[in-house]
Amino acid sequence: MSRKKNVLLHGKNDKTIYVSIDGYIIMAKDKIAYVCSNCGQESSKWMGKCPSCGQWNTFKEIRIAGDSGSQAAKNAGMTMRHGGAATMFGGQHSDHDAKPMKLRDISAIDEPRIDMRDEELNRVLGGGMVPGSITLLGGEPGIGKSTLTLQTILNMTDRRILYVSGEESAHQIKLRADRLAKGQALLRGEEVVQPFDHITILCETQLEKIFSHIQEVAPEFIVIDSIQTIATEEVDSSPGSVSQVRECAAHLLRFAKTSGIPVILIGHINKEGTLAGPKILEHIVDTVIQFEGDQHYMYRILRSIKNRFGSTSELGIYEMLQGGLRQVSNPSELLLTEDHDGLSGVAISAAIEGVRPFLVETQALVSTAAYGTPQRSATGFDQRRLNMLLAVLEKRVGFKLMQKDVFLNIAGGLRVTDPAMDLSVLAAVLSSNVDTAIEQGWCMAGEVGLSGEVRPVSRIEQRIAEAEKLGFQHIIIPKYNYHGFDHQKYQIEIHPVRKVEEAFRCLFG
Repeated sequence: MSRKKNVLLHGKNDKTIYVSIDGYIIMAKDKIAYVCSNCGQESSKWMGKCPSCGQWNTFKEIRIAGDSGSQAAKNAGMTMRHGGAATMFGGQHSDHDAKPMKLRDISAIDEPRIDMRDEELNRVLGGGMVPGSITLLGGEPGIGKSTLTLQTILNMTDRRILYVSGEESAHQIKLRADRLAKGQALLRGEEVVQPFDHITILCETQLEKIFSHIQEVAPEFIVIDSIQTIATEEVDSSPGSVSQVRECAAHLLRFAKTSGIPVILIGHINKEGTLAGPKILEHIVDTVIQFEGDQHYMYRILRSIKNRFGSTSELGIYEMLQGGLRQVSNPSELLLTEDHDGLSGVAISAAIEGVRPFLVETQALVSTAAYGTPQRSATGFDQRRLNMLLAVLEKRVGFKLMQKDVFLNIAGGLRVTDPAMDLSVLAAVLSSNVDTAIEQGWCMAGEVGLSGEVRPVSRIEQRIAEAEKLGFQHIIIPKYNYHGFDHQKYQIEIHPVRKVEEAFRCLFG
């Protein structure tokens, strides 16, 4: 170290930073670290196998440079905070005013949530967006992530919104906004109004420049589209790499918590169906919501995977139209075939996803195996669960399906994980096997155990009420669920069963 006062130098070639502290110049080299791209485990040296998740060849080298991006995030956050933005956690954001607090002294009053002007999105978020939170919205390319986000912020006319795009030009965003505004106005039966005064568009990919523009615009809501296109000068790697995504997300998190301004990050998913980038990205953010659906179907499902401020069992359903996304408040009517009378292999189940009951159509096809080895295929249902149910059907009921192909499909492109689907799966398979249609007006709900018993399910009254609302005359439920509620208030006939054979007698006689 050499003695020199009040000097601050930045080396560019060797990335060495010279900082003056108490009259001394010290040198701080870039830090080299290795991070697992699967679980986010950090190590000082490269390892072939991650000790945390057990995956091979997942460690990537990252270079952690000076504190420019972090400082930019802090400066922008403090500017927004002192400019009157909302704060979280009792206003303790900056480094100097954070101090230990007794648990009893911390306020338990919920922060007022931001209304997103979208009932489905509000439900999935847990009642609205929390000030100072950071939300990751993931989904396949072309599924409608940017459409959903842009459509939502168009309706939030009471807030200043900054839309940062690293993928599209300002002209493309303008054309899409015009189309969505017209489509939404037609759905509501209103005149087209396009002021768009509350939205500011920024086409930029450098993080430090984005923070400087944030200080100028002073937004109350920020959208980043997408996180894989944003890069910081601190890291010597291309945008979308493990190190870039990690550093950019960490700086945006620091900004959100410091300023109290909510941030939405749009992220892509890889071919395995998981969010692209390091797994640590999901750990950094407060909420992870995933936009699912087949591009060939018109339905889209918004599912919460992680939520620090609400339930992860909520589900939002949209219908993709030419003019944008339409909220589906009653999915049961859309998921049921209008007329399946006389068609074998179709059973209706009263399922629950999150807190929403809806009736879903289960379709099955059983045919003789053409190639000697029987096939088992399931769309929208767990295939291992299907194999288990087929074994129960063969062992406990006596139907031989060893040499037959079984294909199962959940109508509408949905993926349902409710165990109450078991009974309808078995009923659809048996209906297709004997080529006998289930009468219209019948639905069912029940989990099937390995011994062939029908096990109780949750929220049975909600399921019965939904079936009655849609005009069903009969519902099969587990016998254990039959007790504990008033049967007289329902017009639908309730059939309690204890074993799978009893359910089949009700359906097929």
